[in-house]
Amino acid sequence: MAVYLKKCLIVGKPNVGKTAFLINFAEYLGVRIFEFDFALPDGTKFKKKYSCKTAFHELVDSNPHKTLALQSVTLEIPVGKGKKKIQIIDTTGLIDGIHEDQNVRKSISQTISEILNSQIIIHIMDGAAVIKKDSLSSPSEVDYQISKLARSKRGYVILVNKMDLPDAEEGLKIIKEKFHGNIVIPISAINKRGFKEVKTFVAYNL
Repeated sequence: MAVYLKKCLIVGKPNVGKTAFLINFAEYLGVRIFEFDFALPDGTKFKKKYSCKTAFHELVDSNPHKTLALQSVTLEIPVGKGKKKIQIIDTTGLIDGIHEDQNVRKSISQTISEILNSQIIIHIMDGAAVIKKDSLSSPSEVDYQISKLARSKRGYVILVNKMDLPDAEEGLKIIKEKFHGNIVIPISAINKRGFKEVKTFVAYNL
């Protein structure tokens, strides 16, 4: 009998730390060798194994839209006295408007479709970029649209990332005000801050 895995989708704008969060969260849960499943917009699928260090080197980039496919890892989350498996999926950064690159547009469309098919939505925002309203990663209209689309699901949470940086505390306050009524967890994907709370949230929704 096939085992049904719940999907946990990581979404947000480019450069908010989605891929870094996935890699470090998996490591926090005890993963040392990552087996990523890649699903390209054209239907191509393949697998690749990485160490944590190699995954960071190959998959994390300061340039926007490094991720142009669904990148997923199956993880075990402690639930009660046992563990449950979940598929956590990294996605292409979403933007306001229409991107000029056709490949990016296809990847964004793939991400939006996956929001509808996932049971848990982890919406990451850059807390340090909030006051920089011209920043590519600062919260904007697309974040409101993500929230509107995903908050009907019980498993929707906003992670305010980069709490290790200056201005992030002020950014966190602003995000809590603007996205009032949603669960908001401050994190640092690099320093693994807030991961215990994220694990508890995910386990509760399994």
